[in-house]
This record gives sequence, structure tokens and C-alpha cells, in this order.
Amino acid sequence: MKINPKKALEKLAEQDSPFLTLFEHGTLAVEIYKPERIDLQQPHSRDEVYVVVSGTGEFMNDGERTTFSPGDFLFVPAGVEHRFENFTDDFSTWVIFYGPEGGESE
Repeated sequence: MKINPKKALEKLAEQDSPFLTLFEHGTLAVEIYKPERIDLQQPHSRDEVYVVVSGTGEFMNDGERTTFSPGDFLFVPAGVEHRFENFTDDFSTWVIFYGPEGGESE
């Protein structure tokens, strides 16, 4: 299985949504995410990983702000408030959900 970022973003552009699920297997779900100007997401019920494809900006994770750039890995435990802010127009990221509802305990 291979998912290419360029092709994923082309598929996403055909949708009326900032995200698109591209792969699922068991508890694993892989999405491409490209918000327009504002990130409106809410806390999720499962643990989540982001791997930034392109762009730069700031990431708020449980009240802590950090900068991000392509290739960065960001982890968010289930239920934690988080969002991307002040990001460039070319920002996009892989989103990887996994594990049980409520997140893993360790």
C-alpha cells in the first residue's frame, strides 16, 4: 500500500471537506487534512498523530503552542483540545488515528 501526498491532495480537492480518509485497517485510519485559513476541529475520541506534509505555522496542543514545518511529527492524546494556527496557505498534513475509543492508557 502506498499513498502519495500529491495524489491525496488531488483527491481532497475534489471534495467539499478539509479532510479525506484514504486508508483504514482495524483501528488505523489515515487521512489527508488541509484546512482553509481556520482549523475548526474539535477534540477526537482516539489518539492521533499528524505528520506535516507541507507548510508552516503554529500548533496548539492542550494549551501548549509550538511551531511546525514539513516532516514534523505531532501527537495528540484522545480528548485533548488542539488546533493549527497561523499556518501558511500551502499547509497540509497526514492525520493518523489509531487505538481504542478514549485512547491508549500508556
